[in-house]
Amino acid sequence: MMSKRTTFLAGALALLSTSVLAAENVEMFSTSGCGCCIGWMRHLEEAGFEVTNKNLATADLYTKKIEAGLKPGQTSCHTGFVGGYLVEGHIPAAEIRRLLAEQPDAIGLTVPDMPAGSPGMGESDEPYEVLLVGRDGSSTVYARYPR
Repeated sequence: MMSKRTTFLAGALALLSTSVLAAENVEMFSTSGCGCCIGWMRHLEEAGFEVTNKNLATADLYTKKIEAGLKPGQTSCHTGFVGGYLVEGHIPAAEIRRLLAEQPDAIGLTVPDMPAGSPGMGESDEPYEVLLVGRDGSSTVYARYPR
């Protein structure tokens, strides 16, 4: 028979495991027929994320981005949500894992525009930045690529 402490710890571990697993489900929104969006989705799936994608009309997708707290100039072609964070554009899976581990007080991450060489955008070494978007809409560099 387990002690009360062991039972409590087992329950806490089960809850923690459930929340970590739930945090790895990415809800993605894009427009129909966006090939690079599908490329990014595959990148995340190969990294162990479960991704669901919902296609929206362009105007509805843009509205979702602005309602999530992004400003013009911080957007890309697709928008995702994971673990309570926004993930906008072609963000490497490693940076999403880092975001989920660090849990910063922020809206989330963005890779504005569609830089060549970012996940889903082909094989290139074009430099780009992953930005952390603060709750006030400001952004700071979170990571630089290529490394």
